[in-house]
Amino acid sequence: MTYWVKFIYDRETYVVDLERIGAFCQSPNGKLTFWLPTSRNPVVIHPRSNAEAYQKVLDYLKKTTQYSLDAYWVKIHYEREEYDIDLNRISSFSCSPGSRKISFYLPDSGMQIIIHPQSNPEDYRKVIEYVHKTTGFHLDG
Repeated sequence: MTYWVKFIYDRETYVVDLERIGAFCQSPNGKLTFWLPTSRNPVVIHPRSNAEAYQKVLDYLKKTTQYSLDAYWVKIHYEREEYDIDLNRISSFSCSPGSRKISFYLPDSGMQIIIHPQSNPEDYRKVIEYVHKTTGFHLDG
């Protein structure tokens, strides 16, 4: 299923299928960021500068992250921002043996996310459980 939205960003008109986006980032100041598929180009939408597009993306997130058959959406808090990430789109995870921190790269952005079990235990557990459930491997041990 597709979820096409049309919006103006950086003086260009975009038509984007949000179903192809694997990660969204929301900042405390309200800014919403996602990366265009296969390009690593971020789109940053703020409710004051592009209210209609901002609301369309929020509506999509609300609808999709709660229930999706083809995705495994998790909400992760990282560096004072909130990420909605479809873990099914992550192709590799790594774990540091000494510190047990987990790292992976966001799809289409190349941005590395590092989650430490002491500073972010809930999100750490989400990723560990996903990796075990999906692959059968124990990443942290």
